[in-house]
Amino acid sequence: MSYNDEYLRDDNLNINWYPGHMKKTRELVQNNLKLVDVVIELLDARIPLSSKNPDIDRLVGDKPRIVLLNKADMCEKPAIDAWVAYFAKEDVKAIPINAMTGTGVNKVISECKAVTRSMMESLAEKGRRERAIRIMIVGVPNVGKSSLINKLSGRRSTQTGDRPGVTKGKQWVKIRGDMELLDTPGILWPKFEDQEVALNLAFTRAIKDEILDVETLGLRLIERLMEIAPDLLMERYKLESIGPQGIDTMEAIGRKRGFILGNRELDYTRIATTVLNEFREGKIGKIVLEMPSI
Repeated sequence: MSYNDEYLRDDNLNINWYPGHMKKTRELVQNNLKLVDVVIELLDARIPLSSKNPDIDRLVGDKPRIVLLNKADMCEKPAIDAWVAYFAKEDVKAIPINAMTGTGVNKVISECKAVTRSMMESLAEKGRRERAIRIMIVGVPNVGKSSLINKLSGRRSTQTGDRPGVTKGKQWVKIRGDMELLDTPGILWPKFEDQEVALNLAFTRAIKDEILDVETLGLRLIERLMEIAPDLLMERYKLESIGPQGIDTMEAIGRKRGFILGNRELDYTRIATTVLNEFREGKIGKIVLEMPSI
């Protein structure tokens, strides 16, 4: 690994991960908040609460904020509508988007102007010249920040990649609508008190596979899908039924896909990697891993 990853891994897949650069990112966000007018918090629409860093609430405080539900195309519309309503009850505007295709991005620009309108009018009344709206974008790793910035700016202005940790430092980027955006690297938090949150982040690759037990992680995902999307799991892997235990279903998937090693044993690593990747790519179906409580 290129940096100091502190993590705990055992047979139960307890995850406690906090790379050294995360602390620096938290300080970067805190130190630069005074420079921006509005904060964009980018969440994964499949796990809105799990991908919502509680540190952000404390850091941002009363600063105007907009929540974006990225990868909304990978979710059924009723689930997205439920999350938009959930955030509305919290007096937070939530906008479903697809950062890769640009769907919903124009709404982001108009909403940034809306939440800063009174501030800009106040500056004008004081005889101050109108200036660009300054925005900070925050979110956990691999949630799509760089893809969003590229769509907002209309050019390939930041490095992107389907892995966490691509954005390394502070970047100011000019975007459409006479705005300037401060990008920050993805920020996780030091301790996952809820292991379900940690698993959701691992399932969606906010935490690097390289520091996890991928076979156990894949098994945990299969167990989750058996609960919330058994029909999609059966359809994708041509299964006649769901096994009594996760390991039974995992082995059935391996046999259907022909993931057999030379000694005729199942290749559990390949099974796990395949299910994880196909979930992340939306090939299993439109699946939301968590829903708001009613």
